[in-house]
Amino acid sequence: MSLTTRPWKYVLFVALLVLPVAGATLPGAKPEEVGLSSERLQRIHQMIQRRIDAGDIAGAVTLVARNGRVAHFEAHGLMDIATRKPMAKDAIFRIASMSKPITGVALMMMVEEGKVRLTDPVSKFIPEFKGLNVAVPKPPGGARGAAGAAQAAPAAPQFYTVPAEREITIRDLLTHTSGLVSGTNSTAEAAKVARKPDEKLADYIPRLGTVPLEFQPGSRWSYSPGAGFDTLGRIVEIVSGQSFDQFLRQRVFEPLGMKDTFFSITEDRIPRIAMVYQRTANGLQKQNDPGPTPYFSGAGGLRSTAEDYASFAQMLVNGGQLNGKRLLSPRTVELMGSLYVPDTLQGRPRGEGFGLSVRVVSDAVARLTPLSNVSFGWGGAQGTHFWVDPNQQMIAVYMVQTSNNEIQRDFENAVMQAIVE
Repeated sequence: MSLTTRPWKYVLFVALLVLPVAGATLPGAKPEEVGLSSERLQRIHQMIQRRIDAGDIAGAVTLVARNGRVAHFEAHGLMDIATRKPMAKDAIFRIASMSKPITGVALMMMVEEGKVRLTDPVSKFIPEFKGLNVAVPKPPGGARGAAGAAQAAPAAPQFYTVPAEREITIRDLLTHTSGLVSGTNSTAEAAKVARKPDEKLADYIPRLGTVPLEFQPGSRWSYSPGAGFDTLGRIVEIVSGQSFDQFLRQRVFEPLGMKDTFFSITEDRIPRIAMVYQRTANGLQKQNDPGPTPYFSGAGGLRSTAEDYASFAQMLVNGGQLNGKRLLSPRTVELMGSLYVPDTLQGRPRGEGFGLSVRVVSDAVARLTPLSNVSFGWGGAQGTHFWVDPNQQMIAVYMVQTSNNEIQRDFENAVMQAIVE
């Protein structure tokens, strides 16, 4: 029986299920009160359920708010396949690179306080970054070698170095245009100075000054998965006089009411962890949890819940404040979501550029996306995804623990098609 032919009492029951329970910071609303369709919002669950049934993901939590009110907040599927534990709205997720916009906000707070400039060279704070070199690949040459070489392990990248034409800056790190551990050659070299399990930012980050850059600073865009934003986290530590963990907790999380966002899991929260799964030919395979860490990675180390991250996103839509607590000025948030790296710069796909720690939709038609122009956000390696839409006064958060970029795009479509006024 299709949804349209089901009894009206059933439809009402489903609609009530997806209505939010008002959180600590964001009040709830019926979808129609904020210009959304209750019926169309159900397509979010239908899309997620199809993916669960297909074995693409185990479960997810989705949240949509408009005009500062939560119109959709739903848990789908399982948080642990082995125990068949249902997904919970307060499930805790490893948000991976969705940590980066939080680090971006922390850094911009320091900019507003006059402790950092976007044009500052990184070496101003970390002297080891003075006089960096750039890796230049050697042209390929020579025969393939002896028989059986095709089965041998690939050779280490071959390159020579030249001096960087200028120093890397704070802006370069925020926009992924620094070349710091941003490709094949630099990643291979960074492995030679790899972080040890018990090291902190202060121990490891200075060693990155020995690693050649992947390209000349500012010449192109290439994602720096870890090094760039971990370096920014270390700079926040230096200029604030606090550990990055303490700074985020006192200056960001507590003011925003983000009670479940942190680097290391506590014992009482372990039952709420959503398991991470990797897609394989044999189905979803559970991945080990890294456990507590002394390394406060601004690039990808945070855990959070959908509700907590919605508070962070709503702060951005509100121009830097939430519930009377202001983290940034409206102008600074506007700058964060502005286009610093256009899609014409090598490395960016059509229709989207990069701002300060966030991807920015510059041309929705070119991107083939329902998102509004100037929407901005980012995702994480385990599949998490969020964006904010200043034009529509909307935020959307998708929490999951299995990487799948297709679902991120499907979620964007399911959210935006629900706007009816």
